[in-house]
Amino acid sequence: MDYKAIIHSFIDTIVTKPEEVEIDIKEEERDITIFIYADNENVSRLIGKHGVIANALREAINIAGKEDNKFIHLHFEDKAKKGQTEITPTTETK
Repeated sequence: MDYKAIIHSFIDTIVTKPEEVEIDIKEEERDITIFIYADNENVSRLIGKHGVIANALREAINIAGKEDNKFIHLHFEDKAKKGQTEITPTTETK
């Protein structure tokens, strides 16, 4: 499944400069981590007040992931900080 295209279809109408948004995907066995890099203003737009937009994006992309039996994690990062931190998916125990 083309997760980059799916993400772009959602976020291109939200951000001010969609051509400057970068998306990296890290695939593992059952997890897919999607990093969305944008300038600080657009990251704020993508997260939204109280994380409402980010949660809606996570919910929508997870529906697509269920078709491939994958868990999808979204991370929003400032483009200036790209490559400075390594984020690895974690499993939560309840």
